[in-house]
Amino acid sequence: MVAMPPIISVSKLSKTYASGFSALKSIDLDIHRGEIFALLGPNGAGKTTLISIICGLVTPSAGSVTADGHDIGKDYRSARTKIGLVPQELTTDAFETVWATVNFSRGLFGKPRNPELIEQILKDLSLWDKRNAMIRTLSGGMKRRVMIAKALSHEPQILFLDEPSAGVDVELRQDMWQLVRRLRESGVTIILTTHYIEEAEEMADRVGVISKGEIILVEEKTELMRKLGKKQLTLSLQQKMAAVPEALAAYNLALAAEGEELVYTYDTKAERTGITSLLQDLSAAGIRFNDLNTSQSSLEDIFVSLVRNRP
Repeated sequence: MVAMPPIISVSKLSKTYASGFSALKSIDLDIHRGEIFALLGPNGAGKTTLISIICGLVTPSAGSVTADGHDIGKDYRSARTKIGLVPQELTTDAFETVWATVNFSRGLFGKPRNPELIEQILKDLSLWDKRNAMIRTLSGGMKRRVMIAKALSHEPQILFLDEPSAGVDVELRQDMWQLVRRLRESGVTIILTTHYIEEAEEMADRVGVISKGEIILVEEKTELMRKLGKKQLTLSLQQKMAAVPEALAAYNLALAAEGEELVYTYDTKAERTGITSLLQDLSAAGIRFNDLNTSQSSLEDIFVSLVRNRP
């Protein structure tokens, strides 16, 4: 089976601003056709700069980008037609109606009128009842929906969602996730930048982590969580403990809940978890517990440890 070429290919991409600030440093990144790719990174890591270059809004200092085979520098119009962008900022014409704004957006890309499609998009985003409302009368969450509708109006193959849940209520977030899944099922590739790591955990097929202008990791989400995931065993003690006994120092145990719980962190990849010997040693030390439970580290824990451990 022949592997399909990536729908987005970023090669040796760098961006240095006139001030001398290096926002991106020689980034290589391929996005697969039809995937949901989550780009995670702290503030100022370069997420928005990277998206802005791929979408043709910012000129790179070096390197190249192709979108569905079109070079964003040499063949801007064709490349840009393939891309829908939902930016972080809510920028819409306050004195237009929802219908006019979304319809106009489609026209900007030279697409013929298609009222049926616009109607479907507005219904999918629960905006149909608001189609004749002025944008300025809408709530922040509704304005965010309009931004998504505008980005979808020209039927792009690639959709960028830059912090789509910023300032959005939980209900809209759930609606948006459902819409993103439907779009992916229809063949659209989705790139998501987010602060809400549960969003990436819920939605993404692959995760890329960017820090200080460099991609430090790209991995299948499930594989990333398997590789870097830690599990914790929490023991509810029968008697409070002021300190971990010296005899148990090798286990790196931590006290929690004001000495009522003992927490043991272990690696899910290790050949031996060490739990059996820990329980034996606890028994030998006369430490009794009422209950125990295990929990797995989340994508958030993994992300924090990755970024924190960068030089």
